Amino acid sequence: MKRPFLYIVLSFCLLLLPFGQTTANCNDSIRLSLLTCAPGKEIYSLFGHTAIRYENPSQGIDIVFNYGLFSFNTPNFILRFSLGETDYQLGATDYSYFAGEYAFFGRSVWQQTLNLTNKEKVELIRLLQENYHPKNRVYRYNFFYDNCATRPRDKIEESITEKVIYPADPQDGSHSFRDIVHQYCKGHPWARFGIDLCIGSEADQPITQRQMMFAPFYLMDAFAGAQIKNDSIQRPLAEAAELVVDATPEPDESTWILTPLQCALLLFILTAGATIYGIRRRTGLWGIDLFLFGAAGIVGCVLAFLALFSEHPAVSSNFLLLVFHPGQLLLLPYIIYCDRKKKKCWYLTLNLVVLTLFIALFSLIPQRFDFAVVPLALCLLIRSASNLIVTSKKI
Repeated sequence: MKRPFLYIVLSFCLLLLPFGQTTANCNDSIRLSLLTCAPGKEIYSLFGHTAIRYENPSQGIDIVFNYGLFSFNTPNFILRFSLGETDYQLGATDYSYFAGEYAFFGRSVWQQTLNLTNKEKVELIRLLQENYHPKNRVYRYNFFYDNCATRPRDKIEESITEKVIYPADPQDGSHSFRDIVHQYCKGHPWARFGIDLCIGSEADQPITQRQMMFAPFYLMDAFAGAQIKNDSIQRPLAEAAELVVDATPEPDESTWILTPLQCALLLFILTAGATIYGIRRRTGLWGIDLFLFGAAGIVGCVLAFLALFSEHPAVSSNFLLLVFHPGQLLLLPYIIYCDRKKKKCWYLTLNLVVLTLFIALFSLIPQRFDFAVVPLALCLLIRSASNLIVTSKKI
């Protein structure tokens, strides 16, 4: 998206390529490969990337078809992303530029040459050319089900008339979407915490091996053992992976920062200390409640918005709405009023019961939470309890 002129030129050239003549005369020299790229540092590149490489030496063609192009400059990008209405598109890039860019950012690239017949090569090229047409290249991106890894897989399978059989391991049901997210967010605790906040219990359901292929390296492993089978014989789908861009990752120069759990524990200690002081002074400390319940309510509004309106998968059934929900924000004026007037607040009583049950049944809830949620819930719980203590009659 940063090189509009280059893409315009490539688009014009691709649309004019005589694919029919090329494949009729020199099919054997054509090579189609699956490219798998190492993860980057940005949150949208933590899972790596997948593309298809098309080489035709007789015509000097070496192009990468990439389903991962998007632009942050799209109007209302943040709102559309929140709603799950992000549009990606298929792009075509000269391989030398593609490889050079990944080498520059320290991201290695592996290539698996596809073991296709001449007829299958022709069909895959036709599908990619058709998909690259301006009216077809844009698609509605879906992180788990329709992304830059699943699209190349689907096009490759579509070009093969026989059945593609993937290896039995890992067995279906051995992973969940959250398991794979955690695997690729290792070393990025705040990214993991943010994703865990947004995705709900659906992300913890066992997924099939095919669903695991939303992650590029799971797709790469599946292709490594896949077979194309007909009635009499079978052949491997792809050759062994070859490292075509051997890049040294950029050194991590980021400074040390507190993890979400450390921040949550620190907030809990400060809240507990202030609450003990307030109870001894028989005062509500409404400023603390303004901050804590206000922040919880804002987070709750985001989670409720995702659950009700977003097209993103696995965000609709989120048990964190028991802790962070819009009511924390909507009833904040009433909470502050009760604090200042030292009146018993029915909402904080209800909140105390719900939060107590949430923490007591934490391990039984059918959703995995980042453990940093526990100290945060305890902050809200002790502030709810302090209202009952401060407003109770003195003994």
